[in-house]
Amino acid sequence: MGFLKYPYSNATIFQVIEAHYLFGSSYDDIDIVVHPQSIVHSMVETADTSCIAQLGWADMRLPLVYSVSWPHRLRMPYKPLDLAELSQLTFMKPDRKKYPCIDLAYSAGRAGGTMTAVLNAANEMANELFREDVGLGFLDIPRLVEDAMEVHAKGDLKTEDVTLEDILHYDTWAREHVSKSKILAEARQLFV
Repeated sequence: MGFLKYPYSNATIFQVIEAHYLFGSSYDDIDIVVHPQSIVHSMVETADTSCIAQLGWADMRLPLVYSVSWPHRLRMPYKPLDLAELSQLTFMKPDRKKYPCIDLAYSAGRAGGTMTAVLNAANEMANELFREDVGLGFLDIPRLVEDAMEVHAKGDLKTEDVTLEDILHYDTWAREHVSKSKILAEARQLFV
C-alpha cells in the first residue's frame, strides 16, 4: 500500500493516528491534503501510484451508516453525488503553521503509548475552554496541547503494555493539566 491521504478537517489529526492503526501504515506514508469541498473523504495510493478514493457529499450520515452496515450497502434517501454539478475538486498541502495540531498528531502517534490519549484529551479540554469564552484565543489551543504533550513526554509517558486504565488515567491527567495551565491563566489575565 502507498500513501493514505486525508482531506484536512478538525478530526484529521485523529484520523492520522486512526489510519496508522487501521491500515498498519507508517506515519511517513500518511499524508494530509486540504480539500475545501469536503467531497473526497479518503484516498489510498497503491503501489502502482493509482489512487482509490471514497467520495460523498459533505455529510457524516453516510459514513456512519456505512460503518454500521458493513459489509452491506444500504439504499439511502440521499441525493446522488453529481460530479458535473460540483464541476471541480481542489486539493492543496496544509499550511502547517496555520494548523500546528497536524504536526502534534504525527508526533503523538510516533511517540505512541499513552501520548495519543494525552493529545486527544488536551485537545478536547482546550477546545471546550475556547468555546466557554474564558479569554482563550484559537491559537492557544495548540499551545495547550503541545504543553501537555511535552510535560507528559518528560514525565510518565508509557509506551509498553498500555492498559485501558492507563489511557483513562492520562486522559484525566491531560484534562486537568490543561485546565490548570499557565497558558490558560495568562489568557484569563488578558481577558479581564
